[in-house]
Amino acid sequence: MDTTLIYGIEIIGTIAFAWSGAMVGIRKNLDIFGVIVLGMVTAVGGGVVRDLLLGLTPPNVFLNPSYAVVAFLTGLLLFLTVYWKQKTLESLTAVRYERVVNFCDALGLGIFAVVGVYAGYAQGHTNRFFLVFLGIITGIGGGMMRDIMAGEMPFVLYKRVYAVAAIAGSFIAVLLMPYHLYLASAAGTLATILIRLLATHYCWDLPRAIREPQEEGR
Repeated sequence: MDTTLIYGIEIIGTIAFAWSGAMVGIRKNLDIFGVIVLGMVTAVGGGVVRDLLLGLTPPNVFLNPSYAVVAFLTGLLLFLTVYWKQKTLESLTAVRYERVVNFCDALGLGIFAVVGVYAGYAQGHTNRFFLVFLGIITGIGGGMMRDIMAGEMPFVLYKRVYAVAAIAGSFIAVLLMPYHLYLASAAGTLATILIRLLATHYCWDLPRAIREPQEEGR
């Protein structure tokens, strides 16, 4: 696959994840450093774990700092926007805030799940389980780090079939990638994003051992 295309896709995913991380930092009332760090960790954290699993040291983010720079600038821009225009934050109700974060998460998750699969495929790996795992960890790794640093239960563990979307998109990409890289990338990304957005819209969650009171009456 054209490296320029892959790079462009990764930059879009980096911006989306950095935006969601910085949004969480602002809602937690972190200072400018905290907001930027949370955005950067969300954007590049999963990729760092993926590269370590692939034995690529140092991870690519340190060899090509443009990803970190883009994440830094995204977090900085969002912080300054809210800092100078307080009404921007005030206009974000809890529902709107969650929608913005969810959309950015869905976009970043879809892109990085496929990028993770491609990274393993490009290194010559053919084990499907490993490739799917690379896609999952690339997609959800940064978000898990973000939530832990923000003092919250990782979103992926309890809400909106987050990991299921990454699994589905990664699996589709793995199945199609040996035949057509572009189709595999598009299908995997779109499937992940679609599942996440539908899950958010229809409030889909996986079953829990302890059911909510309203569920018991069904």
